[in-house]
Amino acid sequence: MEYSNEGHNNLSHSGGRLTVVGAGPGDVELITLKAIKTLADADVVLYDALVSVELLDYAPTAEHIFVGKRKGCYAYQQEQINELIVSRAKANAHVVRLKGGDPFVFGRGAEEMEYAASHGVQVAMVPGISSCLSVPASQNIPVTKRGATESFWVITGTTKAHKLSSDVALAAKSNATVVILMGMSKLAQIAELFKAEGKSETPVAIVQNGTRTDEKVAIGTIASIEGEVEKQELANPAIIIIGEVVKHRASILSIAQNQELQLSK
Repeated sequence: MEYSNEGHNNLSHSGGRLTVVGAGPGDVELITLKAIKTLADADVVLYDALVSVELLDYAPTAEHIFVGKRKGCYAYQQEQINELIVSRAKANAHVVRLKGGDPFVFGRGAEEMEYAASHGVQVAMVPGISSCLSVPASQNIPVTKRGATESFWVITGTTKAHKLSSDVALAAKSNATVVILMGMSKLAQIAELFKAEGKSETPVAIVQNGTRTDEKVAIGTIASIEGEVEKQELANPAIIIIGEVVKHRASILSIAQNQELQLSK
């Protein structure tokens, strides 16, 4: 198979540059062909905690630098990451910034590109498969479904000021599917907002480590989900999905079980 970059990232030109690359949601097979080719061209790969380290095998000759955060401990502060990108690029390296999911969905990819560009570094971006879509899908939960929901919200649960986003209250008033990233520490507040809108029985799914082998799932309603999370011992990184579409998961499982029963007769 041939890969073409014509009209896109100009990966073949010489000189230092930055390419921000989406690594996908966690499953190592959910990375794009373009991302794989970009990694193979890298001199330096700066990668985050949510990136599957097996993906670094696609950049066997590059220097690998972990710049992520684990349990509140930063390997590098954001300002240091920005400076590292620029210093390596200015040393004539192709710097690949490998970020989980899609770098433009709560990933600071845009900020890092702006910083590099403002310091004279050529920048490019390779989109990734975002966890906000792929993690629900991996659990047979569509974010939209005809007859059930006409739209969906994707919201950060925790803002830069470490508070719950005010958009959650707006989303709770709608009939849309609500997907909340980085919201586990605010789960009680989120539940209260939906209860205030009379939505205690609205279905909820929470998926930890979505698409990975250690994936864990809790299914409930707004009224019961906190208890389910405690029972399943769920924690970050996890995605919260709220809406009638969550019922599709049980529907698919029921159909599959009925088919198995029919075949066994």
